[in-house]
Amino acid sequence: MSAGGAQDKNKGSKASREPIAGPETLEPPYPILVEGEVVSGFGRGGKQLGIPTANLPEEVVERTLADIPIGVYYGWARVEGDSGEVRPMVMSLGWNPYFKNEKRSGEVHIIHKYADDFYGKHMKVAILAYIRPEKDYESLDALIDDIHTDIRVAVASLARPAYARVRENPFFTS
Repeated sequence: MSAGGAQDKNKGSKASREPIAGPETLEPPYPILVEGEVVSGFGRGGKQLGIPTANLPEEVVERTLADIPIGVYYGWARVEGDSGEVRPMVMSLGWNPYFKNEKRSGEVHIIHKYADDFYGKHMKVAILAYIRPEKDYESLDALIDDIHTDIRVAVASLARPAYARVRENPFFTS
């Protein structure tokens, strides 16, 4: 869906995108800080897409994130037991039209290779900017290609000083 709420009719075209998303400095409402226990999702991220996700609890999605547009975001995340590391992330917030989800979800892909799942671990997420609206796709490969583009955009965008500093926010250590 677009920021206005209507589903994007672009079926995952290969149109080029800007390499960086968001302004040079954070602007309200960002950062949006959320946390909760990692819960089981639909089981597609790692298995079907090769892009594992840590799912936010339904109450976080429905209460804390209810007022932000559906789409893809980037920021930082920290998972309990990960040596205190704060890592880059991309997050899909929405209905995932390709999979025809019946409930809204918040799926965080932490840009790091983990050996194990971390269901039940506490996760903190700082959402810093919007990348793009949610889309439907003609194929699974088109969806995967777009997610990889989102990851590249997130990494480049987070390298800017105003965004990199959020990694040191006391939220992650409290």
